[in-house]
Amino acid sequence: MNMILNEDTKRAITRIEEVLPAENLHADEPMSRHTSFRIGGPAALFAVVQNEEELAAVLRVCNEENAEHMLIGNGSNLLVSDEGYPGIAIKLGGEFESIDVVSGDALKRVNIDIDEDCEALVCVGAARLMSSVSAFLTEQGLSGFEFASGIPGSIGGAVFMNAGAYGGEIKDLAESVRVMFGPGEVKELSNEEMQFGYRSSRAQKGDMIILSALLRLRKDEPANISARVSELATKRNAKQPVNFPSAGSTFKRPVGGYAAALIEEAGLKGYRAGGAAVSEKHSGFVINEGGATCEDVLAVMRHVRECVYEKSGIMLEPEVRLINCEL
Repeated sequence: MNMILNEDTKRAITRIEEVLPAENLHADEPMSRHTSFRIGGPAALFAVVQNEEELAAVLRVCNEENAEHMLIGNGSNLLVSDEGYPGIAIKLGGEFESIDVVSGDALKRVNIDIDEDCEALVCVGAARLMSSVSAFLTEQGLSGFEFASGIPGSIGGAVFMNAGAYGGEIKDLAESVRVMFGPGEVKELSNEEMQFGYRSSRAQKGDMIILSALLRLRKDEPANISARVSELATKRNAKQPVNFPSAGSTFKRPVGGYAAALIEEAGLKGYRAGGAAVSEKHSGFVINEGGATCEDVLAVMRHVRECVYEKSGIMLEPEVRLINCEL
């Protein structure tokens, strides 16, 4: 690894190696293995935590040593520098992948009323993949999540950015969210307290880690739910470049317009830099056509922003999270 680590990070790594099992720690782990872009240099340490106790322990070490660290989900919205990440990447696993239809007793503990004939609440761990959540809910005959069935990534990431598609957003389903503010400081926040907005939530302020979400859903026949999921999958596959690595929509939707339309109007569909390109199929996506580097993607994004601004006066803002790199 060519990256020079500061002493704080070195001390933190040594201490974390004493806290977590060796099989869950990976030094100089290529982030390209953990992002949907398939791009990114090595993280100084990649640590997988299996429960809240392990997460609290790792966070405590990072805070005490003032070591750079970040939590990642499925990496479906990340663009990581070619040089990598000079800190500790923390990924949730184990208990954070759970999913359960909540019982009446549990509902009483969180003071939530529910109509047993029409609705149900499901508690989903932050590491559970959206595709897996969709399959579970379909089997259980619980509707409302169909819009999210094809969104890549985990529930934690979806809550973090208030992911949405086809007219639905996570905020429409989230009854409450369990979060960790500091090592061991766990709270249940209401939908309102999460401060959801367009592709945003309170979690983006950096003061919390999402542990799980309580989703409110409506009962329906599994066959009906499955049919809706299939219909949306057909639409998505027809319009989006699902056969290429990407981070989904590269830019946020600007006020009064759509990023994809502005990019296409600027004549940028198919624009390339190295192995990265504006998708011919959907101009809102920057894709990895093969061997793209972080700098290739950034070059495309910069050119797109400049051209769109010159033509429309609108400065597009990235929806993808930039790690150890900038536009």
